[in-house]
Amino acid sequence: MRRGSSGGEPAAGREADVGAVARAAAPAERVGVDAGVDAGAAGEPEREAPEEPRAERARGRPRVAEEGDAPGVPRPPPPAPRAQPQPARARGLRLHREPPGKGRGCRRSSGSPADEVCSPRPVTVDSSKARTSLDALKISIRQLRWKEFPFGRRLPCDIYWHGVSFHDNDIFSGQVNKFPGMTEMVRKITLSRAVRIMQNLFPEEYNFYPRSWILPDEFQLFVAQVRMVKDGDPSWKPTFIVKPDGGCQGDGIYLIKDPSDIRLAGTLQSRPAVVQEYICKPLLIDKLKFDIRLYVLLKSLDPLEIYIAKDGLSRFCTEPYQEPSPKNLHHVFMHLTNYSLNIHSGNFVHSDSTSTGSKRTFSSILCRLSSKGVDIKKVWSDIISLVIKTVIALTPELKVFYQSDIPAGRPGPTCFQILGFDILLMKNLKPILLEVNANPSMRIEHEQELSPGVFENVPSLVDEEVKVAVIRDTLRLMDPLKNKREKQSQPHKKPLAGKEGPSDCEPAGTSDTNPNPEAHLPSICLKQVFPKYAKQFNYLRLVDRMANLFIRFLGIKGSMKLGPTGFRTFIRNCKLSSSSLSMAAVDILYIDITRRWNSMTLDQRDSGMCLQAFIEAFFYLAQRKFKMLPLHEQVASLIDLCEYHLSLLDERRLVCGRSSTAGVRPPGSSTPQGATPSVQQVEGHPPCCTNSAHKSSRPRHALS
Repeated sequence: MRRGSSGGEPAAGREADVGAVARAAAPAERVGVDAGVDAGAAGEPEREAPEEPRAERARGRPRVAEEGDAPGVPRPPPPAPRAQPQPARARGLRLHREPPGKGRGCRRSSGSPADEVCSPRPVTVDSSKARTSLDALKISIRQLRWKEFPFGRRLPCDIYWHGVSFHDNDIFSGQVNKFPGMTEMVRKITLSRAVRIMQNLFPEEYNFYPRSWILPDEFQLFVAQVRMVKDGDPSWKPTFIVKPDGGCQGDGIYLIKDPSDIRLAGTLQSRPAVVQEYICKPLLIDKLKFDIRLYVLLKSLDPLEIYIAKDGLSRFCTEPYQEPSPKNLHHVFMHLTNYSLNIHSGNFVHSDSTSTGSKRTFSSILCRLSSKGVDIKKVWSDIISLVIKTVIALTPELKVFYQSDIPAGRPGPTCFQILGFDILLMKNLKPILLEVNANPSMRIEHEQELSPGVFENVPSLVDEEVKVAVIRDTLRLMDPLKNKREKQSQPHKKPLAGKEGPSDCEPAGTSDTNPNPEAHLPSICLKQVFPKYAKQFNYLRLVDRMANLFIRFLGIKGSMKLGPTGFRTFIRNCKLSSSSLSMAAVDILYIDITRRWNSMTLDQRDSGMCLQAFIEAFFYLAQRKFKMLPLHEQVASLIDLCEYHLSLLDERRLVCGRSSTAGVRPPGSSTPQGATPSVQQVEGHPPCCTNSAHKSSRPRHALS
């Protein structure tokens, strides 16, 4: 059952558009349309000439309404070019040849210029690839009074809403709700590797993620480390959980008590997995284990901007919890909180209340904990810290994906994405990160079995309350026309006599004629946490700075792997070679690390050093150069040194560029008599780009 249709049918849109234009003659009614109409009735903005007959407008409207339809929708043939004037067709042409300074949302009355009213056009959203989030998206668009294109559009839309991947469509402008590479980055193996790098640098700050091993590559390491801990503490009886790398909705997850219980027969080679320590002492409510699904908006990658939804979902197991034992390891309804698993349990409770049932709002859980004296602010603070630190771990490689798909200088969309963070609260209220979902379910209905084999889609009020707010307020934050509307809502000063104003269409009055289009909406449910708390977490962004170095030396636009020449250039430009580290040793280091990482990567299309391999090499170089410091200080010192030398190189190139543009002197000018060039030219380099120019003036770096 689909909910909240917002006027996606072309026929209905055309009928509504004719009615909307027929009512546009009365100024009072026109202001009402400007304040906001249903998204299904709002077509493309009108561009009428003064004194245009109403009958001509009514005949011309269907052509404008069809302007945004999918290419497959049949259209009437265009009128003869020399026939009776067609204002609507002229407006269609002006969409592409509008003079600079004309507001696209200008509607003009047939009276005097004093009757003019500016109304920004509605934001357009392409929902043709929305998939399971379509119902919640339709409701959100209708509440915002925007324009939806459910079958796509010939002209570019402002926002494209994809259900799965950034690559669902070829997009060259606007905004898309997916980042390239995000699906790959939050897979269980990739996420574990990214967090492990941060755990090596900052073990205490990243202790919210369970200890993990990657199978099959680290199976022997897993066996050896478990045996070593057991030998040191015979009373330790751990439980481990095995999660397939590409699994979702609980598929293929199982619990083990010993490494020998891992199902090795053929499955791990074709389907790698992650094995983690199982959290045996979770917080229980009504004797049931539960987890939290929180929605996080990554609004921007550079600069980094993160928002967290103020409410989320709590998904409950359907069997009372007991600590793992050989007898209950296979009880999935006791140990696994996945909604897609527990919905098949006979004990699953569908409830329209936000505080009862097998799926509840997170705010209801916090309210219940608060009534028992729990410090809710401390819980939220810990969760916010977990989210920021996790995103900081993911962003370095996301930058590599982003520059590969949208290289600098080429046309492309801006990206944002809603992530689903699955978090478990331990008995001591410490949050533990279970996983991150690139495509969290945004369905607002569930299947209910009426009789054996007969299902019906039933609305879920709990899902709708949380998910519609998240999508709607994400769109509000990404609104590309918000700044334009805010400028138009402010009174404009009259231009001086004899001077043309900045726009032909000025607001008719004060903000009363341009009411706030969001006045009817509730407050935004998304809270900014970064850069709001950037000062507390910026010291963790060392890998982000390493990724910037990596991208700088990639050389070829769109590449994701560093070749041997790029690595040698990195070593040379950053002055990292020495008598103890020759360039031959650098080549051997590159070959050894690259070969090992390529053997662990399933994708063998590109050869070269991936970002993780570069980070490993960087750690090795830092430990060689700064031996008496902790690892994070070693890495930070080497990054400072590299950035210092590269900044000097950039300055030399800048001076070189300036001198080359000033190399042709005007007639009559010459070098002062007796003056000699300060820089000797070296073969293959311009005079200003050689090192000798800076031998006497370069400051000595504190870390070198």
